[in-house]
Amino acid sequence: MTDAATAAAPEADPVLLDSVDLARDALLDVTSESTIGAFVGHTVEDATTVSLLFENKLDGYPGWLWTVTIARVDAEAPTVVESELMPGDSALLAPDWVPWSERLAEYRAQQEEAAREAAEADDDSDDDDDDDDVDEHGSHLHAGDLDGVDVDELDESNAEADDDETDDSDDDDADHEDSDDASEGSADDTEGDNSSNRAGRRGSRRGGGRGRRRSRGRRRS
Repeated sequence: MTDAATAAAPEADPVLLDSVDLARDALLDVTSESTIGAFVGHTVEDATTVSLLFENKLDGYPGWLWTVTIARVDAEAPTVVESELMPGDSALLAPDWVPWSERLAEYRAQQEEAAREAAEADDDSDDDDDDDDVDEHGSHLHAGDLDGVDVDELDESNAEADDDETDDSDDDDADHEDSDDASEGSADDTEGDNSSNRAGRRGSRRGGGRGRRRSRGRRRS
């Protein structure tokens, strides 16, 4: 506070400051004695008016003070101007009144902002999902890949299939050769058996003839 402000501040009338009992009696007209606490100070309104402050004991009004304004003109006795419950420096106050139109406009603005932020969050989430899809499907591919298929893997698979077919073909050729050898051997054996049988039959016929000749020779003798 500056010196000019201090010089301009009015001094409290001592008679008014001594009117504590008058102020308390005035409060009893508006509230019960149990709600009135101790005298806690004063406020100088002007040269002829002072507000005396009392502690408030009402529930739900923390920091509020009972206030009794007393005035005195010239040499007359002090007079009570008004008695009321006023907020102190630490009082819990309701928010300032705001017209409904302003509150509605503020509410709509908040809703629009929330919707915009939600839309941006959804867009960011979609972009992240797209990036994840690209990473998942593209991490195993390179320049030689086509439509998500690894060409090298196809080459290896085709090579393995060709090797399997070659092995199967070789096995089939070997089986055919073994079968042909077995067939030739069987044919040779068959021919040998047939030759032996023919030779045996010729020998048998010849032997039989000689026997018959000997038999006829004995009859002649």
